[in-house]
Amino acid sequence: MTSIEITKSKLIDRIIATRNEKLLEAISDLFDSTLDDEIISLTPDQVEMLLMSDQDIEEGKMVSETDLHKSHVP
Repeated sequence: MTSIEITKSKLIDRIIATRNEKLLEAISDLFDSTLDDEIISLTPDQVEMLLMSDQDIEEGKMVSETDLHKSHVP
């Protein structure tokens, strides 16, 4: 697990555990204020995967979540 993944996991755990409404509102406000300025760039491979996903959806090539779980349970 990378450093950023560890940090995210710790923050998520702390957010879930807190009962401090003001803290949660402050965190929410912080995210709202930074989302407007953040531009996400996708790699060509990511764009290609998204286009392929759109094509699969258009062609009905989907698996339900239930079926997916059934296929991965030993």
